[in-house]
Formats: sequence, C-alpha cells, structure tokens
Amino acid sequence: MMCALEAGRRGLRVAVLERAEKAGKKILISGGGRCNFTNLRCQPENFLSENPDFCRSALSRYTPADFLALVAKHNIPYHEKRPYPEAAGGQLFCDRSATDILGMLLDECAMAGVRILLNTRVREIEHDRTFKARVTQDGDELVFAGGALVVATGGLSIPKMGATPFGYEIAQQFGHSIVPCRPGLVPIVFARADARGYCELAGLSTLVTVSCGGASFREKMLFTHRGISGPAILQASSYWNWNDGAELTLDLAPGKDWTAPLRSGAGRRDQSSARTALRKVLPQRLADRWIDQHLPEDWTNRSLELLELGIHRWQIRPAGTEGYEKAEVTAGGVNTAELSSKTMESKKMRGLFFIGEVVDVTGWLGGFNFQWAWASGAAAGRAI
Repeated sequence: MMCALEAGRRGLRVAVLERAEKAGKKILISGGGRCNFTNLRCQPENFLSENPDFCRSALSRYTPADFLALVAKHNIPYHEKRPYPEAAGGQLFCDRSATDILGMLLDECAMAGVRILLNTRVREIEHDRTFKARVTQDGDELVFAGGALVVATGGLSIPKMGATPFGYEIAQQFGHSIVPCRPGLVPIVFARADARGYCELAGLSTLVTVSCGGASFREKMLFTHRGISGPAILQASSYWNWNDGAELTLDLAPGKDWTAPLRSGAGRRDQSSARTALRKVLPQRLADRWIDQHLPEDWTNRSLELLELGIHRWQIRPAGTEGYEKAEVTAGGVNTAELSSKTMESKKMRGLFFIGEVVDVTGWLGGFNFQWAWASGAAAGRAI
C-alpha cells in the first residue's frame, strides 16, 4: 500500500492485487492490536541481512519522521512505549487500535487513485514487453498488464493468514537467487534436559540479557510449555541458526551480584541461605528451581563463584524453534545483491521490484519491520 500510494501520487495507474479478503491483515494483529508502526531509534544496525548495508539508502530517504507526518495528517493518536522502565524508548503504538494505521493507508491509496482488488489470486506472471498477471477473482479469470511489477508478498511466517512462497517463486522465475529462509522473531524450543528442568515454570517472566550470534538484547523473557519466548528470546532467535549448532547465553540477573551476602561471611553458607539470596534477584519459582538444579557439592568461595557465574552465563542449546506458525517474520529472502538499494528494482529484469519482508532484510522486534515496509515501499513507489 505504501508503494502503491507513492506511485499513485505521481499519476501512475496502480492496482494492488490482494490475495486475502481484507487488506492489511498483518497490520491489524500487530502490537497486540495496537500496531507498533515504527521506532524512533531506527538505524541500519537494527536489521539483519547478508548485505548489512543494503537497507541504508531506503531507510535514510523514508524515516520514522516521514511516517509520523502521515500519522499527524490523519490525526491518529499514539504513544511511546518502553519494554521496561530503564529501557531506551522509541517504540510507537496507536492509542486506539491498528485499524487507524490501516485506515490511513487505505485513505491515502484512495486519494491517489489506487485500485485495491481483494480476493484476487495471482496464478501466473508472464513478461513480454510488459508484465502480465493472470489472476482469479471471485471465480473470474482476468489479466492485468503493466510496465512495472512490484512483489510485496511477504514471507513464510503465519501461514494461517495466507503466507506462501509465491514471492520467492516469482524471483526465481526471473533469475533471482534466494538467501535461505528461516523463522525469525520466534519462540525457542528447549532440548529435553532443559524442558524437564524448566517448562514447569510456564507463564513466568523475568528480565534477562540474552546473547547469540554476536548480538545481545536486554529484555523480558517468558517461560513457555515448550521452551522460552518473550521479547529477549524473539530478538535473539533471528540470530540463532540450528545448522550452526549455536547456543544462547542467558544472564538471568544482569548487573546483580547475588552471592555477595554468602561470600562476605556475614551469614551461613547453605542451601537455605542461597535460596533466600537468589529470591532477591529472581522470581521465587525460578530462584527455587535454579537452586534445586545447581546445588553445589560444597560452599567454598570457588563453588560460590561458579554458582554466581552460572546465573550470568546459562548456556542453552535449543532443540529448535516454534517455526513459521509462531514466527513474526521470515529471515532470508530475495538476494539483495541482485536489487538496487535505492529503488528496490531488480538488476536482472527492468521494471521488476521487490519490497518488504520478501527481501533479505529482517528487522528487530519493536517497529523496525514496519519501518522497512514503509521505506522500501516508498523507494519503489517513487522509482517506478
């Protein structure tokens, strides 16, 4: 829609071929229904790609401030949210609901003369001087022709909402390569031993620092019936690669020295004292389970040092993830080496553009993927 309204404003005839019965379904479910529509702290460093510099051009030419100007034009109230009190801000949400953002985009498309056709399934793409899309709409077979084709099909995440690999198939049809896809921003599944020890804590949340693949995030973590989730784990999951046998390293008590009272000699050194000390920095159920799982053989200074270290360097080798069904995004996608970073146009086929999640650019949790959608869409819409 962002691409379409930008192109429509330039006087071009634009049709959006929407497979679903309603436009913007992912917008409506985002941010708990309030749509985390951008992040004021958006930088290229907040994105993953085989080419980390690819996103710079589009992001610099369509910024959060540009989108906020559109939000202000439509008098949409919003607020800034912090994931925990001392965290950096930047995440922007609608005060009312995500329907405000969707309505804004639909209104802008209408004002730009854009046609949005729902329940329109593209069956085949051809190219002979112009692009031709053979579609089925409400049982009728139609052909749309145009000098430019923009692929904005998203990734593989949340298949129940209609996600398909069609965008990647179009890319391959025209000679593009695909960076292998994997679920991103997705809950992690414990291996059997960790599941036995910690899945009974399902529903418990705590602030942690998680590190994986050279990235670290300080956010909330949530224990689930299958493993761990919450913002910290979703962030780290995009950097985790099962094929590499990578580990997650968790600091369960960032910035805390919980064994200091035991090491000082001021009190007893025993299981009860350790449990009391750890309850001061962790939720009680987690503290009790940790002590039960990591009880030292003795209470020497060295044992206490190892007990302290264990809390700050809990290493987990996951069994996997919850997959595309629970993933918020798809990491990987159309190879950016084969696209113009300024316009999103294919270097292999003039007039063919790829934008948004179908491209190998994946943002962090917190509004970054929406900003990439707006920025890449605007780049293509202004270049067609």
